Amino acid sequence: MRTTIDKAGRLVVPKALRDRLGIHSGEVEITADGASLRIQPVFDDSLIEKDGRLVIPASNSTITDQFVRELRDADQK
Repeated sequence: MRTTIDKAGRLVVPKALRDRLGIHSGEVEITADGASLRIQPVFDDSLIEKDGRLVIPASNSTITDQFVRELRDADQK
């Protein structure tokens, strides 16, 4: 997907991509990754205890085989 960066340096992440990745308004972590930028949502890092086990809360995003393939292929470019 293509988007633009405005004069103030703001980048709009298209809604379809935000929905697909489970990114919502709020704080994100942005880092340089070679010639690319990596944007990751900042999640509450608290763990939940369930049935005597610690689990990471779900992010409410669905990860499909096709999505994993696209991410893998994008990393190869």
